[in-house]
Amino acid sequence: MPELPEVETTVRELRKKVLKRTFIDVWTDAKTIKMDLNVFKKAINGQKIENIRRRGKNILFDLSNGCIMLVHLKMTGHLLFGKWEFIKGQWTSLIPGVLREDPMNKFIHLMFFLDKGMLAFSDLRKFGKVELWKNKDILKDLGPEAMEIDYPGFKSLISKRGKIKQVLMDQKIIAGIGNIYSDEILWQARINPFKTAGDLSDKEIKAIYRAMHLILNKAIKASGTSISDFRRPSGEKGDYARLRKAYYKKECSRCQSLIIRKKIGGRSTHYCPQCQQL
Repeated sequence: MPELPEVETTVRELRKKVLKRTFIDVWTDAKTIKMDLNVFKKAINGQKIENIRRRGKNILFDLSNGCIMLVHLKMTGHLLFGKWEFIKGQWTSLIPGVLREDPMNKFIHLMFFLDKGMLAFSDLRKFGKVELWKNKDILKDLGPEAMEIDYPGFKSLISKRGKIKQVLMDQKIIAGIGNIYSDEILWQARINPFKTAGDLSDKEIKAIYRAMHLILNKAIKASGTSISDFRRPSGEKGDYARLRKAYYKKECSRCQSLIIRKKIGGRSTHYCPQCQQL
């Protein structure tokens, strides 16, 4: 599932492409839009995109009529910008290169027609969602942003809770971190993911806080991780996969121990048994 770096990458690139563009029409063959399609069309057609921003793992389009279009990429979704033609029941990119050739860019189940260009939602498993809201505080249940919270706030939020891996991934505690970057952060901080947050020392909490900022900034700079499905709006892969140290790695680059893979709360967890001792 795309996390903070992938969503932030998407938002930053879309701002350059579709900001101030106007919605003309919408096409879909899936249930990605979580409301009546005709009502949705009537609400967004003719509306200008005034701003694009991120909250946690959500992409928010602020429209000229005051509505907010929320896009959640879920497990395999990503937004693409370009031009397509519907040929023999499939959207085919008119722009050569990765938009046309990469298989992950061909699962288009939602298409927005703009006054200049098109915005496509490619989603292999069709779990992504698009909602339309008028409430400005639509994501009030999310915790503070991982990149914005200060250290005292971070320390107070994670103390006396469950396993640190699960705490970092809980969006009601801290927004934006998922499976990939929780593994990367804890490897960087040398903290075992099974360790209870309430048992962490001040030194360990500071190490996690520093690692969180280091890893997320590095991943944003690399345009996210594309181990499987994620693609940038250009159709290109993110580059963080080659920089990762724990997630789906075989060997620890620090001590050459074999990376262990176990489950925490049903999610795959990767860590070095030597560098991240319990």
